[in-house]
Formats: sequence, structure tokens, C-alpha cells
Amino acid sequence: MTARSALRRYMLVSFLTWLPPGIMMATMVLLMTERGLGLARIGLVVTVYSVVTVSLELPTGGLADVVGRRVVLAASAAFTVAGLALMSVSTTFWMFLLSGVFKGVARALSSGPATSWYVDTLHGIEGPAADLRPGLARGGAMESVALCFGVLAGGALPLLVPLLVPPSLLLPLAAPPLVGAVAALVLLVVVLFALPEPAHERRSLRGVLREVPATVAGGVRLALGGSVLRRLMLAAAASGMVLMSIELLTPGRLAELAGTAEEGSLAYAVVAALGFAGSAMGSALAPRAARLAGGSAGGAIAGTALTALSVGALAATAGVDGLPGMLSAGLAYVTLFVGGAVTAVLCLELTHKAVTAAERTTVTSTSSLSLQSGGIVANLTLGSLAAQAGLAAAWSVGAVVMLASALLFVRMPAPTGSSPAQALPARSGSG
Repeated sequence: MTARSALRRYMLVSFLTWLPPGIMMATMVLLMTERGLGLARIGLVVTVYSVVTVSLELPTGGLADVVGRRVVLAASAAFTVAGLALMSVSTTFWMFLLSGVFKGVARALSSGPATSWYVDTLHGIEGPAADLRPGLARGGAMESVALCFGVLAGGALPLLVPLLVPPSLLLPLAAPPLVGAVAALVLLVVVLFALPEPAHERRSLRGVLREVPATVAGGVRLALGGSVLRRLMLAAAASGMVLMSIELLTPGRLAELAGTAEEGSLAYAVVAALGFAGSAMGSALAPRAARLAGGSAGGAIAGTALTALSVGALAATAGVDGLPGMLSAGLAYVTLFVGGAVTAVLCLELTHKAVTAAERTTVTSTSSLSLQSGGIVANLTLGSLAAQAGLAAAWSVGAVVMLASALLFVRMPAPTGSSPAQALPARSGSG
């Protein structure tokens, strides 16, 4: 396999991994409402999904480092197929809840293995000094393109389905998760046939179960003990706070500007799609930002500052009404995702340079866990702050937190975890 071939496969898997959730995103809440669930039960389904994802982040990361990337990615695709297929036919709260559990397991399993596969494969082809930045940037861009395309397609499907299939056979709102399940099935086939796993020794179930906790513990110790990784985990938590504040507060803001919930929902779908396009642009620009800033840490500072300024713009325009308010909010939203993607790609590069193959996915999962933990903090604090003091206050806090996190990249030590002496033996041992 060549480096170009590995990149093409990584980009395809990145796209297919995020296409199913993108397709079902626009109609998920509407489908549950149509099936008779109230807001409280819908919130519980979403909460269960989040809890399952957070609980399994580290164990599944450790599992990928022990049994291999392809097996875990294939399992993720299979759980996605099951979760979305079940969601499309769900008629009760418990069916939607089980669907949420399946999707949470799939999300946790998919956190890190594809990127780890690409990094390990590129190291095997070009050596530990291989330039990771361009490939990681393109993979991140494909994830954003998948979400952008998926949310637009998922939003349009319910309007097209009645023209092709009688509503008595398929509820229009059930079409997006069903199509998402088909996309996940395509991902499963691609993973099984297009991602060759390096040869590794066969392991017994008992051996695997014994190694995973040790791998998780070692990855957590590494993430908390090393200066570079500790800073990156804190930066991920700050990003999680900002992203959750956007997801939590933007829909209501746009509904207020549009005039009705339905028009606000359409406005949010369009703005979200533009945001994912901005994220793709930011991922593509990350290598250039790093070159202009004199390195990945400098590029991350620039991306973080742009994100903070965008959140500050949302706070400053929170009182603007009508079309000017809509345009300013949309522009700030898109710019925010450009800056956030630049930072995310460069942080991912720094993370992979700081670890060996043996704990690569575990540490990536630790970063994802930090991101989600920051989101939980925002969910518990910024929502209440917005209700009591207004959107401007909540977004101002988010902007300050994000800007302060830029200090984490100042004088960041150079990562040293991917030296040849460390990486190659660990890779052969981890499969």
C-alpha cells in the first residue's frame, strides 16, 4: 500500500463514518415527536446516548489498541446500522431508548480508530517522521463534508419520500435514519475490505479482557502525566464548553429571529450545514495556518483566537433583531467552525506525535472524553446563565474560556512520543 492509497481509504472511511449521523440529524427530534414522545422523554433518550458514549470512550479506545483498528471500526458500523434501522421503525419510548444505546456504543467505538489506522499505516510506509498534517486535515475535512451533505439530504428526504413511497408504507420522517442505516452498511463493507490490519498475534478473549484495562490505565496516566497531552486535554475541554454553548443556545436564537419554531428549524438546518462547510474549510486550511504561524502550536493559537472572537461576536449581536441579526449570527457561526477546525486538526497532530501506537486510540478517546466533559459542564452552567442573564452573558463566558485556552499552546514543549525506538515495537505488539 502507498501513502496516497492509505490517504484515500482514510478519507473515504472518515466521510462514511459521519454521513449516517448527518443524515438522521435534521429529523431525529421530529420523528420522536411524531411517534408521541414528549420533550422530557426525548431529552432522556439523548441523555442516555451521551452517557453511554462517555462511559465507553476509554474502554473502546483501549480495545482498539489491543485487538486492532479494523475490528473496532467494523463493530461501530454494525452498531450504527442496528441503531438507525431500529430508530426508523421505533414506535415507543423504549425502542427509541434502545436505539440511543446502540448509537452511543457506535459513537464510542468510532472515536479514534480510523485516525490511528491512518497514522500507523503512514508510519509503516514513510517512518515515524512522516508528515501527518496534510492527511489529518483532509480526513477532518471529509468528516465535515459528510455532515454538511448529510444534514441537507436528511432535511430534504421527508419532502421527497411521499412522491416515491406511499406514507402508509414509510413515514416520511423515518426515511432519513433508514437511509443512514444503508450508508452505515456501506461503511461496514468498506472497513472490512479496504482497511488491512497489520498482522498481529492471535489473542484469547481472556487475554484481550486483561489487556484492555491495563492499556486504558496506561493511556490515562500518559494523558495526565505528560505536559503536552495535559495541555491538549484542557484545550479539548474548553472547546467542548464552547461547542455545547453553540448547540444549546443557537437554535432558540435563530427561532427567535425567524419568528416561528418551524422557520427557525429550517434556518438552523441551513446554518448548521454552512457551519459544517466552514469546518471543512478550516480543516483544509490547518496545514497552511501552521506554516504561517511557525508551527502547529502557533496555528492552534490562531484557530483558538478566531473561535473566541466568533463567540464574542455572537454575544455582541445577541440583541440585534431581524435580518441583520440572522446574518450576523450565521456569519459568526460559520467563522467559529473555521477556527475550531483549524485548532482541532493541529491538536490531533500534536496528540499523535506525543504517543506511540500502543496507546494511540486510548489517548485519542481521552481527548474525546475531555471534549464531552467540557460540554457537560456547559450544559449544566451556561444554559442556566442564559436563562437568568441572557444569551450575551453566556456566550461572553464561552468566549473568555476559549480565549484563555489559547495560553495552553504558548511555549508548548515539542512532542517526543513517536520516536522510532518507542513507536515500532509498540505497534507490533498492539496489532
